[in-house]
Amino acid sequence: MLNTLIHIIVIVAIIEHLYFLWLEMFAWETVGKKVFTMLQKELFKPTKYMAANQGLYNGFLALGLIWTFFISDPIWINNLRIFFLLCISIAGIFGGVTISKRIFIIQSIPAIIGLILIFISKY
Repeated sequence: MLNTLIHIIVIVAIIEHLYFLWLEMFAWETVGKKVFTMLQKELFKPTKYMAANQGLYNGFLALGLIWTFFISDPIWINNLRIFFLLCISIAGIFGGVTISKRIFIIQSIPAIIGLILIFISKY
């Protein structure tokens, strides 16, 4: 049961970060304007490539978590999930402090829940 919850949380984090990749790399000037309402509309065009760079990093986080579904060693699975979920948590905390509390809630909370579940399952 606990492993199923961990898988679900990891899949949620993967889906979120694939969405962030798409939003920041391919839809920054369209959907991005609707999502990041705190930014002035005229800032989207000049920040297009910075957002794309962020999207690429979000894609790497998603790929790291996807990778864990193709590993057979449970210790490596947990170690990699801990690493990538920590990266996501820290990024969400930073975004929550510097940009919007919403970023913390959307990005960090699922990752933190995943970390807690992994640590509970290990002991």
